[in-house]
Amino acid sequence: MDVTPASAAPVPLPEPRRLGALARLAPEPMKVVLNWGRRYSLWVFNFGLACCAIEFIAASMARHDFIRLGVIPFAPGPRQADLMVVSGTVTDKMAPAVKRLYEQMPEPKYVISFGACSNCGGPYWDSYSVTKGVDQVIPVDVYVPGCPPRPEALLQGILKLQEKIARESLGERYGTAGRPSAAALRSGLVTPPPAPAADATGATGEGPR
Repeated sequence: MDVTPASAAPVPLPEPRRLGALARLAPEPMKVVLNWGRRYSLWVFNFGLACCAIEFIAASMARHDFIRLGVIPFAPGPRQADLMVVSGTVTDKMAPAVKRLYEQMPEPKYVISFGACSNCGGPYWDSYSVTKGVDQVIPVDVYVPGCPPRPEALLQGILKLQEKIARESLGERYGTAGRPSAAALRSGLVTPPPAPAADATGATGEGPR
């Protein structure tokens, strides 16, 4: 006799709304203003793992000063950040920490992969302990090549990200607009072959097996 209480059965939870009502229902001019404000107020969470982190620090200092682009470095933590810059070699041991901190960032959030090691493993790509790019763990918006890249390369990557933010639609980014219908998801991708016609005796015309 099954004595499992009914409350122990799994309860389906609704999908969390990742966007606020203003982002989902605002008219197009308001979305332009929201994107404009978002692109020029990026709080950066620097995930420095190797020598590329020094180039990130150089880009934030007085000579290059990426604050003039609307990028605020050194956020107090991932929960106050909009942009994660992964700079350096991502090892298999560090990859879960990168993913965990990325998940703690509020939406909408962006990632810049800074340097060859973060992009694809760099000179250590064939090491047993190196992840072959941070995009194996989290989604990446902009890749900055180099070993290590110069600070000017990071500035260009930030400008590319700001261009992407200016023309993005959050509904498309998070799949809240234009979702396929249930019938479209159930439709067959390959047309099945026609069934063999039966004769008057009910035989299908197939030979003995």
